[in-house]
Amino acid sequence: MGKYLKINPPKRGSKITVAKNGQLQVPDDPIVPFIQGEGLGAQMWKPVQDVFDLAVERCYANAKRLEWLEVYAGQKGDILYGPNNQLPEDTVRAIQEYKVCIKGPLTTPVGAQISLDASLRERLDLFAHVQPIRYLDGAPSPLKNPHNVDVLVFREFTEDVYQEIEWKKGSPEAKQLINFLNEDLAKKLNKQVRPDSSVGIKPISATATKRLIRLAIEFALKHKRKSVTLVHSLMRHTEGFFRDWGYELTRKEFAEYCVTEQEVLENHGGEVPRGRLLVKDRPAHQLFQEMLLHPEEFDVLATTNQNGHYLESLALAAVGETGMAPNAYVGAKAAIFEASAAGPRTEKEGAAELNPTSVLLCGVMLFDHLGWKDSAELVTHSLIKTLSDRRAGADGARAMETINTGAFCEQIIENFEEVRKSRVRQAMKRTPSNAHA
Repeated sequence: MGKYLKINPPKRGSKITVAKNGQLQVPDDPIVPFIQGEGLGAQMWKPVQDVFDLAVERCYANAKRLEWLEVYAGQKGDILYGPNNQLPEDTVRAIQEYKVCIKGPLTTPVGAQISLDASLRERLDLFAHVQPIRYLDGAPSPLKNPHNVDVLVFREFTEDVYQEIEWKKGSPEAKQLINFLNEDLAKKLNKQVRPDSSVGIKPISATATKRLIRLAIEFALKHKRKSVTLVHSLMRHTEGFFRDWGYELTRKEFAEYCVTEQEVLENHGGEVPRGRLLVKDRPAHQLFQEMLLHPEEFDVLATTNQNGHYLESLALAAVGETGMAPNAYVGAKAAIFEASAAGPRTEKEGAAELNPTSVLLCGVMLFDHLGWKDSAELVTHSLIKTLSDRRAGADGARAMETINTGAFCEQIIENFEEVRKSRVRQAMKRTPSNAHA
C-alpha cells in the first residue's frame, strides 16, 4: 500500500492475507497493529503485551511470534498528524493492510456527528460485533449457576436501528412519510399511523443477514461449538426474514455440516446427529427468559442489531462482568479487537486507568482469530486462575478495584506453568478412557 506518513512498520514480521475463498492466511510472525486509545496507555499496554508475547513463546517456542506495530487515533492522532486528525488515513490503511488490530476505547470528539470507533468500523466495513460472554470465577452474579453462561453473540452492525433512520414528530420528512403510509399502504393493511408520530425505518437485508449468519456458522464449525441460534422478533417481513434467510443459507451452504431443530425432531428422534452443528431459532422475548433459566442450552447467537444489544446486556449482567468483556468487530477483510470502555478504576498512583481484563480477553480473541488455540487457552486459564486467587484473598470484593496492571500481569505469567501442568495432567487422565473406547 505504499509508505506511511508517521507509521514505521517493523523490519521483521509478515502480513496476514486473505485468500480468494475468504480464508485467513496467517504467517508464523504476523504484524499486529495496536491503538492505545484514551483507555489503553503505555503503563497498561506494556505489561499486557508481555503476557501475549510470553504466551506465544511458552506454547510455540521460537516457531511463532507477534510483531507489534503502533498506529494512532484519538488524541495521539492530533498530536502526530496535526489538528482534526483523530483518525489518520495512515491508521485506516495499516489495518486494511495487516488485517487485524487490537485497541483501547477512543473518546468521541466534542460536536462530532459520529464516534471515532464507528467511523473506523464503517471505513473498514466491519459488519459483525462479536462478543464472547462467559462467567469468570468469583464475579458477583445474580444467577445461582452463572457457570452455565458461555455464549458468543454475533450481532449485525450495519442495519436495523444501527442506521438511525428516523424523523421527529412534526418534521417535513415525518409528515411526508406518514401521509404516504396512510394514503396508500395503511389502507391495504387496514392500519393508520397517527399524525403526531415520530417515525423510523428498520432495514434488514438478505445480504447483511446472510454474511453475518455465515460468519457465525463458520466460527461455530471451526471451534466445534454445539449450536447456532437465530434470534428474531414478531415482525415477519424484517426479523422474520432474518430467521428465514438464516435457514435458507444453512440448507444451501452448510447442509453437510448442520442440522436444523425441525430436522432433529422429524428425522433424528430428537437427538442431534454426531458431528453436526444444530441450527435453531428463538423469538427474542423467549430467549431472554431461557438465557436466565437454561443458559447452557445456548452456544452461538446470531442476531439483529437491536436484539443483540439487549442480549449482550442481559448476558453480561448475568455473569457479573459488565465492564470487562472484550469486543471484536469483524468484516470480510479485517478485524478489530476492542477493550471495553467501562470497568473498575485503579486507586493506586501510577497504575493503569482501566482493569486490563478486557484487553487480555481481546488478546484471547485475537489468538483465536489467528488460529493460535494454545496461546488463547493459556491466557484464558491463567487469567481465570489469577482472578480467582485475587478474589479469594484478603481484599475480597474490592480485589479488582485496587488492581495494579503490572503486578496483575506478572501474576498471570507466573501462573502459566501451573496452568500448563494442570492441562497436561487432565489430558493424561483422559487418555486411557479414550484409548479403551
